[in-house]
Amino acid sequence: MTEEQHPTASEPERAVLVGADLPQARIPVADSLRELGQLADTAGLVTVGEAVQPLRRVNPATFVGAGKVAEVRDLVTTGHADVVIFDDPLTPAQQRNLERALGCKVIDRSALILDIFAQRARSLEGKLQVELAQLQYLLPRLTRQWTHLSRQRGGGVGTRGPGETQLEVDRRRVRERIAQLRRRLGSVDRTRRLHRTERRELPTPTVAVVGYTNAGKSTLMNALTRAGVLVEDRLFATLDPTVRRLRLPEGLTIVLADTVGFIHKLPHQLVEAFKGTLEQVRTADLLLHVVDASHPMWREHVRVTEEVLAEIGAGELPAVTVMNKADLVPTKGRPPGAPRGALWVSARDGDGLQALLSRIEHLLDAGLARVSCALPSDRGDVVAWLRRSGRVVEEYYCEGVVTVTALVPPSVAGQLHKQFPGTTRGG
Repeated sequence: MTEEQHPTASEPERAVLVGADLPQARIPVADSLRELGQLADTAGLVTVGEAVQPLRRVNPATFVGAGKVAEVRDLVTTGHADVVIFDDPLTPAQQRNLERALGCKVIDRSALILDIFAQRARSLEGKLQVELAQLQYLLPRLTRQWTHLSRQRGGGVGTRGPGETQLEVDRRRVRERIAQLRRRLGSVDRTRRLHRTERRELPTPTVAVVGYTNAGKSTLMNALTRAGVLVEDRLFATLDPTVRRLRLPEGLTIVLADTVGFIHKLPHQLVEAFKGTLEQVRTADLLLHVVDASHPMWREHVRVTEEVLAEIGAGELPAVTVMNKADLVPTKGRPPGAPRGALWVSARDGDGLQALLSRIEHLLDAGLARVSCALPSDRGDVVAWLRRSGRVVEEYYCEGVVTVTALVPPSVAGQLHKQFPGTTRGG
C-alpha cells in the first residue's frame, strides 16, 4: 500500500471561543475564557480564534450584539472553524439564530462539558447519567436537530404538518428514553444503597476527596493508595469514582473515595444526574477538599466547590482543606487567606502527606469510643473485628485471657457491650 493509500485520521474540529464580560460575573472573563479553552482542548478541539464583548445586558436574539456576531463570522471564515463555543448558557432560540448567522455549529459551555463527560465516562452508571443529562439538555433544543424539516415548515401545499408531526414523535421518543434512563438509574441507586447499608454494618470510616477539576485529586489518591487512577493535566481527566482502603499511621483503616471534580458554571443537568454518585460524598465521615494552591483563581475554585457541596447536601460535613501543588508556590510567596487549618502538600512530590494522614486520623479518632474488654484467648475473631472497625491501642495475653483496649465507632462499642457485658467505655 502506497503512502497515498494509507487512511488518515480525521482532523480535529476547529473552534472559535466567545466570552462576555457581564456586570454580574464573579470571575474575570479572561480567566473564564482560558478555562473554556482548556475544556475545548480536553474535548479534542483546536482553538483558532477568540472574541470577547463587554455586555451590559444580553441580546435576547443572539446573546451578543450584531457587530460582535459579524466579527465572530469573520473569525469562523478565516480560521475555517467548525464550531463556535459560547462561554455562557444560550437559549434554544439564540442557538438557532447564531447558527444561521454564523453558518456553523454553535454550542455553549454546558454542551461542551456534557460532551467531555460523554467521552470520558467508563462505568455503566456514569454513561447512563451522562446520557440522561444530555437528553435533558437536548429536549428544549430539539427543533434545531431537524434541519432537514425546516423547508417543510415554511408553508405551502403539501408541506404543512409533517415536520411538526415528526418533531413531536422525536420529542416523545426522547421523553421515553429519559424515563427509561431514570428507571435504570433508580435500580442502580437501590443496589448502591444496599451496598452502602452493608458497608455501614462494617463501620469503616469513609473519607471523600472533593475539589475543583484538575486540582490534583487523582494524583493525591494515587500517592496515598497507589490506586493507579488516570492522571492528566486536563480538566475532567477522570469521571468515574475510585474507592480504595487505606491504613493510617496509627492503624485505623479507612475507605478513601475519589469523586468527579467540580467546575465554574457546571451544568445543572449534570449535578442532578450525578447526585446518586455524589451520595458517596454526602455520607462520608470526612471530606478532603483539594485546592490547586498554584492557581491564581483558587479562591473562586473554593467558592464553587463549597456551593456544589451545599447543593448536594454535603455543605456541613467536617472537612480538611488540602492546599495541593505547594511545590509550585514559593514558601515565602504563599497567598494569604487560605482556610484556617489548611495543610500545604505536594501530591506529586509526597511533601506533607504524612501530616495529612495524621490529621485525618486525629479527626476520625475524635469520633471514636475507647473500649476495654477481656476475651477468651481463642476469640481472635473479635480482636480482628476491632482492628477492622477501628484501632487496637493495647492488647496483652495472660492465663488464657486477652485484654484489649481499642478505639472504635460508637456503634461497634454498643455491639461489643451486648456480646461482652463486662466491656468498659472511656477507660
